[in-house]
Amino acid sequence: MTRWGLAAVATLQLVAGDAFAATRYDITNMACPEVQALVEREGAVILSYRSSSILGLPIYDLYVKNRQYCDSSQVIRRAGVPTTDKKYCPVKKCVESQIFVAR
Repeated sequence: MTRWGLAAVATLQLVAGDAFAATRYDITNMACPEVQALVEREGAVILSYRSSSILGLPIYDLYVKNRQYCDSSQVIRRAGVPTTDKKYCPVKKCVESQIFVAR
């Protein structure tokens, strides 16, 4: 890619970037209260862990404290992540709203 092409991509990333930056955490060795405290303290975090069904596959997603960290077209949905003490540690994530989807 040319120098101008790289500059254009970098500019697009800056313009299209989120209004906030989320820190990424590997939660493989964390207990549920630790993970929930991270989300509560930082507001939005990327949690990373290994898949239980596909050996070695890293899984990560953005988890949030409340809807303030979602896009305007998104709503909060309950989700769960695996921790050292629980298979399903309750957290929240943003998902696209289905209200305006044609049926």
